[in-house]
Amino acid sequence: MSKLLFKMRHVPEDEGQEVRELLTSNKIEFFETFAGNWGVSMPALWLKKRGQYKHARRLIDDYQQQRSLKMREEYEQEKQSGETKTLWHSFTENPSRFILYIGLAVAVLYFSLKFFLSF
Repeated sequence: MSKLLFKMRHVPEDEGQEVRELLTSNKIEFFETFAGNWGVSMPALWLKKRGQYKHARRLIDDYQQQRSLKMREEYEQEKQSGETKTLWHSFTENPSRFILYIGLAVAVLYFSLKFFLSF
C-alpha cells in the first residue's frame, strides 16, 4: 500500500523538481498526485514501497534543512544589497494600485466594525 511522503501544495516548482530528482537518484519508487481541475485534491508524492519510507524521509528532511539554510543566506544577501522588496518598494512601483489596496482594506475594516462602533 502507498504511503504519503511529501505534500506538494504551495511548494515552489524548483523545490518540487529537486525533491523528485533526489528520490529518483536514490532509486526510491514514488508516484505523484495532482490538485485536479478544481484544486480540491491533495497534490503529493507517495511512496510505492512502505519499506523505503524512513530512508526517503531522512533524505527529504536533510534536503529541506539545506534548502532552508540556502534560502536564508540568499535573503540575507538580498537584504544587505538592498534588493529585498519592502513596503516602500511596493508603493514606488505602482502608487495608484498601492493606494487603492489600502483604501479597500480601510473600507472593509470600516464596514466590518461600523456596527460595533455605533454604540
